[in-house]
Amino acid sequence: MKLALLLPQFAPNLYDLSVMLQADRIILQDVERWSRKSRVHRAKIRVPNGTQWINIPIRTEDRKKAIREVRIDHSEDWILPLLRSIEYNYRNSIYYDFYEPEIKADFKSAKDYTYLMDFILYLQKRLFRFMDISMEYELASNLADYTSDPNLLAERLGAETLFQEYDSRHYQRQAELKSVLDFSHPQYHQHFDGFEPWCSILDVLFQFGPESFRITDTLKG
Repeated sequence: MKLALLLPQFAPNLYDLSVMLQADRIILQDVERWSRKSRVHRAKIRVPNGTQWINIPIRTEDRKKAIREVRIDHSEDWILPLLRSIEYNYRNSIYYDFYEPEIKADFKSAKDYTYLMDFILYLQKRLFRFMDISMEYELASNLADYTSDPNLLAERLGAETLFQEYDSRHYQRQAELKSVLDFSHPQYHQHFDGFEPWCSILDVLFQFGPESFRITDTLKG
């Protein structure tokens, strides 16, 4: 059994998506402590001179809490600046106009959410739907056998292979049994000159739209 241990995130990069597509079982570690270095609350997008992060702010007093207990900071309007950043950098992408109304409505719905995790799982589900991806996962908080020790967890669940999040050593406890995915980052035409890897799936969605399968099908191993 191939087990994937990932933190919840609303727009995975292609490595993490590849892990999800190749795993037999996906566990989202919602009981682990939130980290500002993680991608629970942020995603990387393409910009003219490279890449940048878009962020969902969290309440200061929640920064040491478990991911599932972290609340969104709605004290200032963060949604409009985030949408402006996406628009500025992707408005010339082939499928930006096709998805823009729904993406905008999805982000604006954040004001109806208190907890970060509820909102990002909603966003992830929506993005996967746009890309025609079906994904099933389990939450660590719902597992009686869950432990923060990834080696012990893999043993308890009978996993022969254990995948973890991409470049996560600074915020995710690394397993001795961790397997490195045989992964070659797909290169594709981006809307700015050159190619920047490790962008979130937003980059693929706006560039390929309904034909995103041309990229995602290469991730299934």
